Amino acid sequence: MEVANPLKRKRHDDDNQVEVDLSLLEAVEKSQNAVEVLDLRTLKKLVLSFERRLKENIEARLKYPDQPDRFADSEVELHEELEKLKILSGAPELYPELVNLNAIPSILNLLSHENTDVAIDVVHLLEDLTDEDVLEDNDEPARILVDSLIENNVLELLVQNLQRLSDKDPDEMSAVYNTLASIENMIEVKPAVAELVCERTKLLRWLLGKIKVREFDSNKQYASEILAILLQNNTANQKRLGQMNGVDVVLQAVAMYKSKDPKTSDEEEMLENLFDCLCCLLMPLENKERFVKAEGVELMIIIMKQKKSAYTSAIRALDFSMTKYPPACERFVDVLGLKTVFAAFMGKASASSLSIPISKKNKKERYQEDLEERIVSLIASLFGGILRGSRRERLLSKFVENECEKIDRLMELYIRYSDRVKAETQRLDQLELDDLEMDEEEKYNRKLESGLYTLQLIAVILGHLWCSEHPQMRARIELLLKQQKLTKKDIKDILQEYHDNIGDVDGPEEKERAQTKIKKIISSF
Repeated sequence: MEVANPLKRKRHDDDNQVEVDLSLLEAVEKSQNAVEVLDLRTLKKLVLSFERRLKENIEARLKYPDQPDRFADSEVELHEELEKLKILSGAPELYPELVNLNAIPSILNLLSHENTDVAIDVVHLLEDLTDEDVLEDNDEPARILVDSLIENNVLELLVQNLQRLSDKDPDEMSAVYNTLASIENMIEVKPAVAELVCERTKLLRWLLGKIKVREFDSNKQYASEILAILLQNNTANQKRLGQMNGVDVVLQAVAMYKSKDPKTSDEEEMLENLFDCLCCLLMPLENKERFVKAEGVELMIIIMKQKKSAYTSAIRALDFSMTKYPPACERFVDVLGLKTVFAAFMGKASASSLSIPISKKNKKERYQEDLEERIVSLIASLFGGILRGSRRERLLSKFVENECEKIDRLMELYIRYSDRVKAETQRLDQLELDDLEMDEEEKYNRKLESGLYTLQLIAVILGHLWCSEHPQMRARIELLLKQQKLTKKDIKDILQEYHDNIGDVDGPEEKERAQTKIKKIISSF
């Protein structure tokens, strides 16, 4: 590589060889590699130099709009200045000063620069400045920077630029990834950005377009991840995407895997992200309706029958769709979903017969438990959504066939989860004896994590069976309880704890309604 300023060489007269003054070379290398101390003075120099190059580029473009060769040099220099600004990511404590110097508007305006390469430079700079590792332990400077970026329309400018980037060009593909990374970084600092970016820009529409594409790549994977982040715990975004035909688009995206498995762990992660999106979308009532109309119930049953890696995710999506939405439960029964779900409940879709996701291969036992818990939740949702009529009879009849084998399976799960919860309760009691303070809410949450929630759902299902007053089912439940030295009071106690801890997330009326249902089951025992 040529050196810009060649060193003076001393010619040896005798053998005509070139000899370099090593001490001089060392001094020059040190001066070239020396990093300036990052302080306010350095920051001002960087910003001033950047503003000067920016001004020169604007002037050159205005003076010679149709002669690119006349402003090309100024754009190379502008690129170099933007590269230099990346050094600021090493001193996030200077971000407030960067904002005070009013450099943010100038930097962001370049996202609309006619030269896409310059806009890409800005995208990379923003990703560096907002990087999660950089902002760690720098909460206040991070907040000041992100607030300034938002005030100066970073979200609108990033998404507008996103729409002119192509996946066919490697540099532009990298810029797409870094744009999404910058948005994720800003959400990390300021969670309200998740809603702001959907209100102010067309990002949701762009993300939907991205997950529609059949071919898998890293940007499709990242788009699915960002979409899941935007939908998580955000009702406004869930409803907004539903109105944009989002339920149908996500169903189309997962349908690509109804009879095939992802080829890599990255592709598998994308599929999990898509199901996370679907489950978030299924929180608002109107999206459950869209899901049923788009034949989402039928698609999930097909995925279950194929026994591919999306099997458990399909059960989870069905459970979300049926929770507090009887039409989805009715559709499930009408399209013969009971046979499929009860085959899974009986363990006929064990870990050995399923195509297990690559990431779960070493955790078969935990995968099987997740599967069981999902199926129990799904059956509890069915009982909650189908209260009478022939569909209810078909659901109940499943527990009578083959000499009540499904009640036997239910009691087997009841005992296993009950033992687990008892062990956790004893452990927590021991911790209290060891003077580790823990309030009742924390203790209850720990028990839920150990399996109490699934145990409560099993008790609810047993309650529904008991309420049917079917003599064969009641006799079977009593026999199994007796064999385990248990009584109906044990089930009632679990139901009572469940009743007492029903929250009011959906409002006081919904809480009262849910508690009344559990009271009715308790009194039937």
